[in-house]
Amino acid sequence: MQKIGVVTDTNACLDYFDHDHDIPVFRSIIHLGDQEYLDHIELKATDFYKKLKADASLFPRTSQPPTAKMIETYETMKEKGYTDLIVITISSHMSGIYSSAQIAAKAVENINVHVFDSRSVAFPQAKMTLLAAEMAQAGKSVADILTALKHIRANNHIFFAVDTLQYLVKNGRLSGAQGFMGSMLRIKPLLHISTEGKVENIEKIRTFKKAIQSVVERFIAETKDQKNIDAFICHAHNDAAKDQIIALLSEHDEKYKDIFTMPLTPAVGAHAGPGAIGLGYYLKD
Repeated sequence: MQKIGVVTDTNACLDYFDHDHDIPVFRSIIHLGDQEYLDHIELKATDFYKKLKADASLFPRTSQPPTAKMIETYETMKEKGYTDLIVITISSHMSGIYSSAQIAAKAVENINVHVFDSRSVAFPQAKMTLLAAEMAQAGKSVADILTALKHIRANNHIFFAVDTLQYLVKNGRLSGAQGFMGSMLRIKPLLHISTEGKVENIEKIRTFKKAIQSVVERFIAETKDQKNIDAFICHAHNDAAKDQIIALLSEHDEKYKDIFTMPLTPAVGAHAGPGAIGLGYYLKD
């Protein structure tokens, strides 16, 4: 009898969602100075951003979960009786976790491991993970679940602004980063995650406030004719920007007063940088 399990990685920020599913998480390691922390387990979002604010000399870096840990997770799930696993990872253009999860899959026997590239991060990746778990619990097939995940992957978009580009550039997460070196690091651009799952610049802006306004304007223009969307705000400890976005959205439509908001876990915040904020959505159907 088929029993489908779901696995994700730390970049989905799943720890900040309420759920009762058995979903193992591949956790990245956060490097701060000479200290190492397991994402969320040893260092939660609030504490992470406080550390960066208290010591401007700290520059966070991350390392992905060891392949051996992934193999151990697969083996543990097999022992629990799972015959199939759907592993939903951060975009393969942002991290090597996708490739490592595939390598680990080849090292285990008697369990079918399906590694799925979300081509995204945070909310869309978390939604894919939770939907997969719900569908598996409802007795849906692997094929049905992968089809549903592909729908979310093809129908979501995140716009975001960062207070500084240095984190994205130094950590190698910004496509075409050579165009932002030197004095250009002082700009506050409008960025997005492309359909391929790459972090790309859309518009070069000089102030963070204007960048936030542009994020909202782009979001409204893209969703104004959509009737069934799930919208969200994700941010790196920036309540002021979050409130500003909610206010701007609420002026457009009161339904956005209750928009879902979530923190970026340290593994994501290490690349986006303190103060980063994103606004996005996916089409439910």
